[in-house]
Amino acid sequence: MVKRKKPKTGRARKKPGTGGKGDYYRIVVRSKDSFKTFRVHNVGGRDGAERLAGRRINGSWDTQAWLIPKNKAHVSGGTLVGNTAGIKNILSKLGSKPRKVKGDIFRAKPRKNIAEKSKPTPKMKRAQKRNIKKAQAVRKRKG
Repeated sequence: MVKRKKPKTGRARKKPGTGGKGDYYRIVVRSKDSFKTFRVHNVGGRDGAERLAGRRINGSWDTQAWLIPKNKAHVSGGTLVGNTAGIKNILSKLGSKPRKVKGDIFRAKPRKNIAEKSKPTPKMKRAQKRNIKKAQAVRKRKG
């Protein structure tokens, strides 16, 4: 006869930030699954805001989350609002307003990188064509 183990009873440990008793609000911008290592940068100066940067497998760095001190921001109607100019500036650069998920965790879209979407610009395309014509002219002269 095989003895079966009883399922564990009791409470599991809460994930960080879900209890709502920390010192920071966390604004998640990108999923942490796409990063392999993380580093915290203090970008707020006196405001104390921190940027959680993640390194991708290809070596590039990007913002995974923002950590905003609770004494520099407040929750109003399910969104996070900055109390100081520095925090307001950080929140304005996000792609959407930070919406509350659970506890101290908020979710926002990353800022839109319009510059990269509109490339190559018409001016860049013209320069490319000129360079190709120059290279072809040099080949003709050599040959």
